[in-house]
Amino acid sequence: MTAVNTVPYYGMFSDEGNMAVHGIVVVAKSAKLSWADVYKSLNDLARGNPDTLGEAMDTMVREIVYDTVGCTGDFYI
Repeated sequence: MTAVNTVPYYGMFSDEGNMAVHGIVVVAKSAKLSWADVYKSLNDLARGNPDTLGEAMDTMVREIVYDTVGCTGDFYI
């Protein structure tokens, strides 16, 4: 029997990266954070771990997170 991948995909390079971003998404949705707050969290993740999670600020990752969280308004801040 093959295990089913249960790690949500956010465009990160690793399952660990996707799980780190998923944590941001879960908090953002439950706390109804603004896109500016979510963006800051992604930026903090990328800057705090540039070698392993630096892609958290890639456009693709941000677009997936923006849509998943259900943000509205200006994407480019």
